[in-house]
Amino acid sequence: MPWFVWLLAAAVLGAAEFFTLTLFLGLLAGAALVAAVVAGVGVGLLGQLVALGVAAVAGLVVVRPVALRHREQQPLVREGSDALIGKRAEVVQEVTATRGLIKLSGEEWSARALDESLVIPVGALVDVMEIEGATAVVHPRALLP
Repeated sequence: MPWFVWLLAAAVLGAAEFFTLTLFLGLLAGAALVAAVVAGVGVGLLGQLVALGVAAVAGLVVVRPVALRHREQQPLVREGSDALIGKRAEVVQEVTATRGLIKLSGEEWSARALDESLVIPVGALVDVMEIEGATAVVHPRALLP
């Protein structure tokens, strides 16, 4: 079987993987690439099929479980406003349950207190507990355990 037939099969399987995202068809595409290389070297059809089978089984047994495990893990790097959670800020304008202003990472953010009964004075250090839209929900550092 000519090598370009295996290459065409790999391209078709790769395109199908792109739309299904199962990881199964992508591994078969890789196995078809291995078969194309074996065919290009001049090995007969039986050798090509053996190479295809070995590469497919190796991919399914070794690569797929590792890839699935990594796909299910949460990303370690937080981006955007999520990266601000847990940061320290300074109160610029008194923070209450409904309003306030803090300086966070060099920028001024609107803020509100996590505990609705607290009034946090100007100059106090606070921790950002969460971000709701453009408002930081904060709690004073001195009151945290």
